[in-house]
Amino acid sequence: MSTPRDDRATDLHPAELGVPVDPSTPSDEPTTHQPPALPDLTDPTPDFDPTPAPTPAPHVKLKPTRISGTWVAVIIAIFVLIFLLVFILQNLAGITIHFLGGAFTLPLGVALLFAAIGGALLIALIGAARIMQLRRQTKRALR
Repeated sequence: MSTPRDDRATDLHPAELGVPVDPSTPSDEPTTHQPPALPDLTDPTPDFDPTPAPTPAPHVKLKPTRISGTWVAVIIAIFVLIFLLVFILQNLAGITIHFLGGAFTLPLGVALLFAAIGGALLIALIGAARIMQLRRQTKRALR
């Protein structure tokens, strides 16, 4: 026989309140979606295994590969190129550039793109020279 349930929230289990708990009545505790295990009636010994349950294997974190890094770089480069294209198309007003005695008329976006490419090449040359210098020092140190 079940008793009417009180809808007030409580942090205590009915057994802690002194109310006898009937195992056939539903509990307030969350249940799993698996059916309960039925006892084996043919074996008179209890189902007790003294060995501890195996622990699950730790989550193995995979190292990123060079190919995955290349794909990330390609995707970033595509977005940069799209932004550059939008920038150039929005800045099509022609300007005159004077360089080494010459005068050129270019769209503003293209002129700024050439300036950015020139700056990137200058930085790349300086970086390549430093890398070659460090490689020579490393080879000398290993001899």
